[in-house]
Amino acid sequence: MKKCICLLMFAFVALAVVSCSSPEKMKSEADKVSVSCDPKVLEIRADAIEARYTVGFPEKYFHPKAVLEITPVLVYDGGEATADVKVLQGEKVNGNNTVIPKAGGRINQSIKFAYKAGMEASHLELRVTLVVGDKRTPFDQPYKLADGANATYKLVNTTGLLSLSPHRYQKVITQTKEAQIKYQVNSATVRPAELSKQEVKELRDFLAAVDTDPRKEAKGLTITSAASPEGPEKINTPLSANRGKTAQGAINTLTKKVKGKAPVNLSSIGEDWEGFRGLVAASDLQDKDLILRVLSMYSDAVVREREIKNMSNVYTILKDKVLPELRRSHLVAQVDWNNYTDSELVEFVNAGSVEGFDVEGLLYAATLVDDNNTKVDLYTKAAEKFNDYRAYNNLAYVHLSTNNVGAAKAALAKASNQNDPAVKNNVGVVALREGRTADAVKAFTEANNAEARYNLGITAVLNGNYSDALSRFNGTNSFNEALANVLSGNVDKASAILANLSDGSAEYLKAVVAARKGNCNDVGATLKNAYAKTSSLKQRAAKDIEFAKCKGNI
Repeated sequence: MKKCICLLMFAFVALAVVSCSSPEKMKSEADKVSVSCDPKVLEIRADAIEARYTVGFPEKYFHPKAVLEITPVLVYDGGEATADVKVLQGEKVNGNNTVIPKAGGRINQSIKFAYKAGMEASHLELRVTLVVGDKRTPFDQPYKLADGANATYKLVNTTGLLSLSPHRYQKVITQTKEAQIKYQVNSATVRPAELSKQEVKELRDFLAAVDTDPRKEAKGLTITSAASPEGPEKINTPLSANRGKTAQGAINTLTKKVKGKAPVNLSSIGEDWEGFRGLVAASDLQDKDLILRVLSMYSDAVVREREIKNMSNVYTILKDKVLPELRRSHLVAQVDWNNYTDSELVEFVNAGSVEGFDVEGLLYAATLVDDNNTKVDLYTKAAEKFNDYRAYNNLAYVHLSTNNVGAAKAALAKASNQNDPAVKNNVGVVALREGRTADAVKAFTEANNAEARYNLGITAVLNGNYSDALSRFNGTNSFNEALANVLSGNVDKASAILANLSDGSAEYLKAVVAARKGNCNDVGATLKNAYAKTSSLKQRAAKDIEFAKCKGNI
């Protein structure tokens, strides 16, 4: 009997020892495990939530034969998401997992979740399961790691800046007509045959047309006279000037009935060595290179003339073919044609009388009207009649302005110059609005115009590159620049920009800035303004972790 009692006591003690050292004790002492997370408030960045958690185990906590499975779970409004499971094992477990010794230890693990709607209102926790052999025992409570998630970057305005292709409409079109009067050697007399030449008659008629066309205005008649570089310079200089005077007199006679005569500007070249050089260079003279070298070697006109005359084999050709062309008065008449004024163009548009417009007129007229349907009609006419890529691009511009992405996409596809920066940028805006960020980045990079460089700032925000976004928005004083400053921690700079903005999004961002500064009263006031302008922001604010410390003010 005594022996039995001793055996029972031994069994009880042995059981107690086993019980005290059982892996199950890890579950009951779960509160001895420490956990932490960086960041403590989660942040959505580039449509992902990333964090790094730490788990610490005290000495003698981790049983040598135990295995722990640690599962990070993001619990959010509408569901749950899990990250990769981390498996830990004791010193006597046969496996390839991270070993935690009896002396204790800690692990650091990075995790990532793909963003889903509703994750703004969420928390991150670790769920732990104890595994001993085939037995699996979940811990009673998960370890809470962090709250979240901050989605402020999603306030970015993704409308994008649009590029309008330029018109080349000229309000004043300058027209010119040229003619030449030739003279005999050492003469300033205008021969009748010179005045009967076709080019002179055309110049006369060109000036006369001013009287019959009220849109035309004579701006000037320039007469440049010259002498050929032969003979004494003291004779050629006044001879050149006299030729200009006689040319003016002849033209005055020809246009004596013209009312709107142009003011005359006389100039004299004297001996025209530059004209001589140009004619020789353009000729087929066998020794023209030699002549040109002589011209370049001597600066004195007398010496140059003497040296050229010494080349007897070519001088005769120069005398017959080149020098006569330099004894002249060159006449250039300028007339300005005043194109349709802005008000006249608008009247034509309102009357539906644009059939006579050229492509430039249609492109310009579209910029003068406010009605988008009228703009679409004008750009469509320009596109279909002239197949001008600018018209298709500007048609897309109007459609994008009214967020008709499908129509804009169809118009851009018809633009013949797909490499044009304006077209490229608008193609990028279409991709941006369709959520194809990578395609948008490619198009904006290739466009590389002012609008595209700004739009790359938008894609930088979407991709989580806030410093890049800040540099691209810098100086625009836009909402997006203010947002990029908030995301980069520059709340004072953001406040300065937002002070001049007052739409719903700007008021909401002002509230975010106030919350980050701890000014809950300002949060309430600015959110009230935001709700009045954009009512949907109230629903966002209710779940926004930015206002966690100012819940009573939203």
